[in-house]
Amino acid sequence: MQLSTRGRYAVMAMVELAAREGGPGPAICGPVCLADIAASQLLSLSYLEQLFARLRRAGLVGAARGPGGGYRLARPAETISIAEVVAAVDEPIRATRCEEGGPGCMLYSETESGPCRTHDLWQELGQQIRLFLEGVSLADVLRNQVIGRAAAPVPASAALLPA
Repeated sequence: MQLSTRGRYAVMAMVELAAREGGPGPAICGPVCLADIAASQLLSLSYLEQLFARLRRAGLVGAARGPGGGYRLARPAETISIAEVVAAVDEPIRATRCEEGGPGCMLYSETESGPCRTHDLWQELGQQIRLFLEGVSLADVLRNQVIGRAAAPVPASAALLPA
């Protein structure tokens, strides 16, 4: 899977922000300073500033300037999915190097055209990752309600049985 530090750090920072606001439910304290999040998560403050500018443009956080300023979640933690956070920082969730019109997908041979033989496998894996992250909210992470959410696989032999 191709998920750079940008996506991971954005998720870590948003979970920290949600926790500092009082966890799941409505915020119970004031805006959170990015320096506090950076220190807690051992992240670069300047890098977090770049990420939070993107998160703000995506409508996931709000900012208050001046003394006592900082960031707040724009919506309750229950309504912000991990997939939204990753997408807000322009992080593609892909399990393949294949790109539309790009050279990343290896062809069957020099004489054949089309995607590589494993293209659909990796494409589907990427979709499963997206679906999983869409179903997990910041509140779920804070409540430790992530384990056991992955869908059980359908055995390959069951897919071949007539309905």
